[in-house]
Amino acid sequence: MQSTKNSTTFTYPEIIPIADMGILIRFVSESECLAFYNLFEVNHKNWIIDIVPAYKALAIYHNPKLISIQCIIETVKTILETATPQNNLISGKLIEVPCCYELGADLEKVAQIKNLTTKEVIRFHSESEYCVYAIGFTPGFPYLGYLPKELTGVPRLATPRIKVPAGSIGLTGVQTGIYPEEKPGGWHLIGQTPCLLVDLLSDYFAFKIGDKIRFFPINKTSFKKLLGSKLL
Repeated sequence: MQSTKNSTTFTYPEIIPIADMGILIRFVSESECLAFYNLFEVNHKNWIIDIVPAYKALAIYHNPKLISIQCIIETVKTILETATPQNNLISGKLIEVPCCYELGADLEKVAQIKNLTTKEVIRFHSESEYCVYAIGFTPGFPYLGYLPKELTGVPRLATPRIKVPAGSIGLTGVQTGIYPEEKPGGWHLIGQTPCLLVDLLSDYFAFKIGDKIRFFPINKTSFKKLLGSKLL
């Protein structure tokens, strides 16, 4: 879970070379990882091919023709010694996502697992605010943390579904997420959003690392009206 550490400097992380592709940095907290990611986003270097954050870890992939791994490590060390996490936190936007919990194929099952009513599952899920800590698995899939304690600990499905409908909202462990397109998946599904999350042709992606997400319940009638709309 997220650290409550409040320091004016970064805690020195673990830095691991990824073969000759780049480096992996392991931070002590999600907040420091996001702050460091923001630094690289703001001061983008021409030798960077990609920056991939995921909770407490961040990978930096580089162009070996322009810089060596040792030089990357020295650059990272300089930033760690001179920058402050608090001044570089990502101020992501708050995005409200409509969710039709009536379309949650596993809503009743999750309620049974957690010894709750379906209304309580909906309330706990929709009253929490989540941070986009990682994007992956499929283009635009947001890994959102963290679930309230009342909903944590739900295991993955024993047998993953071959097809999970686009817009499905699932949960497992301590996180929740949204399937942007139809894919196989093993999370328990508690609802579905009608909104379009990804459009590769127009380069539209609803979420970015550091964004905050809140779900709000809608009924099936509203779901049909909003089907295919983009999030604001």
